[in-house]
Amino acid sequence: MFYLIGLGLGDAKDITVKGLEIVRKCDKVLLEGYTSILTVGKDILEEYYGRPLVLADRELCEGAIDDILLEAKNAEVALLVVGDPLGATTHTDMLLRAKQFGVKTQIIHNASIMNAVSCCGLQLYNFGETVSIPYWTDTWKPDSFFEKIVANYSRNLHTLCLLDIKVKEPTEESLTKKVRQYMEPKFMSVKEAAEQLVQIIENNPDASGIYKNSIAVGLSRVGATDQQIAVMSLDAMRSFDLGPPLHSLVIPAPNLHPLEMDYLAQFKSDS
Repeated sequence: MFYLIGLGLGDAKDITVKGLEIVRKCDKVLLEGYTSILTVGKDILEEYYGRPLVLADRELCEGAIDDILLEAKNAEVALLVVGDPLGATTHTDMLLRAKQFGVKTQIIHNASIMNAVSCCGLQLYNFGETVSIPYWTDTWKPDSFFEKIVANYSRNLHTLCLLDIKVKEPTEESLTKKVRQYMEPKFMSVKEAAEQLVQIIENNPDASGIYKNSIAVGLSRVGATDQQIAVMSLDAMRSFDLGPPLHSLVIPAPNLHPLEMDYLAQFKSDS
């Protein structure tokens, strides 16, 4: 049996009772560590779960997962995923591969940023398509995601922006070498995301209805005890420090429900 178990968003105790019971009985438990992270490290999880964990990096999850799935034909194997296990297409692909191999699967759901974003007071049924904002480089500055934000905005819908993370990402220089070298892990902040959005807006003036002074909602470490939420203009968000990762950014709809406005008001900042 192959289990996909959601860990929630905060710390070791956010796992469900069902998930914890499965973790403690499995022959092997892997911790997926590249699509997202918890606020605590692997050692804390191992202490709470009472068993060792195998760190599953990007190379294992995308290049060597078949071996793990075949192992699950005759053993109990679990993959632990931050948030909900089906929040990333990587894990959907695993389930399809498992079916091809004739491996039984079970999914244990948990909270993810896709529903916990409502902590800022914006109603979930008023959100449109979610977008991902990638890190730019000097030579690569994609902005196609902005079209989706504009489309949501034009329909009076909020946009949840998932911000890029880089974990065990190979350097460009090492891609052509036999020995891979990796970048230091980095996690996009709302400050960085807002900077990229403002650059897109400045390059397309009056083309979208979204401006530098449009309201944005920054969220950090949602689900943790030190969770933070800040509401200000996109322009101001470019210089606002929302603390340690992970961060998310929301572009609210232009016309908010009165309850949404009242709830957001407590997080407004003039910074």
